[in-house]
Amino acid sequence: MTSDTELMEEPPEAPWADETPHPEPPATRNWKVFGLKAAVVVIAAVILYQLPLYYQEFRVRQFNEVIFLSVAVLGLGLLTGFNGQISIGHGAFFGIGAYTTAILVADHGWSYLATIPLGALISFIVGALVGVPALRIKGLYLALTTLAFATTFTLVIKKFSSVTGGTQGKVVPRFQVPSWSNLTNDQFVYYMLLIMAVVLFVLARNLVKSRVGRALIAVRDNEVAAEVVGVNLAAYKVITFGLSAALAGIAGSMSVINTPFVDANSFTINKSIELLAALVIGGAATIFGPIVGSFFVVFVPEYSQDINPALSQVIYGGLLIVLMLVLPGGIIGGLKRLWAFLARHLPGRASTPTAPPAPEPTEPPAAAAS
Repeated sequence: MTSDTELMEEPPEAPWADETPHPEPPATRNWKVFGLKAAVVVIAAVILYQLPLYYQEFRVRQFNEVIFLSVAVLGLGLLTGFNGQISIGHGAFFGIGAYTTAILVADHGWSYLATIPLGALISFIVGALVGVPALRIKGLYLALTTLAFATTFTLVIKKFSSVTGGTQGKVVPRFQVPSWSNLTNDQFVYYMLLIMAVVLFVLARNLVKSRVGRALIAVRDNEVAAEVVGVNLAAYKVITFGLSAALAGIAGSMSVINTPFVDANSFTINKSIELLAALVIGGAATIFGPIVGSFFVVFVPEYSQDINPALSQVIYGGLLIVLMLVLPGGIIGGLKRLWAFLARHLPGRASTPTAPPAPEPTEPPAAAAS
């Protein structure tokens, strides 16, 4: 039988700990870097605006899937990447948000947007309750606890099939696009989900760079040291679990807006593994990693299917293995290392050897002075 001492042992350091973006703020702003970032933001905004106008509906629905998956992965990143708590049950929180929206819209006539805050609240409460065991257990034991929760969620959905639709699923009325928009359903949903995701990513970015974010990272790196400097471990762990689950719940509601149908088989353990894979691929302790990872899990399986339908799963799995071997910090972590390497070797950026310190002046001998 495992003792409490074994359960409280410190887990091995997260492989993405070095990628945590919490450097000391520079004394003066580097205007060249600021201008480069501003240009990248403008170019990205133009591309994101043009995407739904250029592609067909099928591809736009895939972009919508990337958007709401990135929100769910962002929540998992706050919990696992920045706070060090491993979860394999976020597919269940995703499902709670999806079923909250589906039931309220289909059975009670709510509007889609009105269901999102309620889905986030329910997910937050359930996530905080699931996070309570994190006060006693950690590492693989916590992962197994969340895995059990994800498995139970699917059984509960099937048990109450009169409300949830069970394995037959529940069809939800399609989201109605306002007549003033002059956009198709997929295009309007794209812009709406994109705005929601941008707001959530900005909030998450500000949270990570705030005092609260530094406390989250301190808890991940060394709980004892964090507690010594005044961090309330219990509050930070439970609230982080709740916030992470709330983001997954919001993503679930967004998924129903894009695809007005839910069924129990859509929120099995496979969904949790998909979210975890996207997090690790993109970069666990980064803000933009969830976006890159979501692109990977949505489009790479399709492209591998085009290469060889019989070996698509083998190709997909092989790519995952190669990525983990070459880029243990994820794609964003690899790009950061590449940028640091280039910065060290660019002309004018290489470190110049420093001159040795000048010797201290010595007192002249008394005889010479005389």
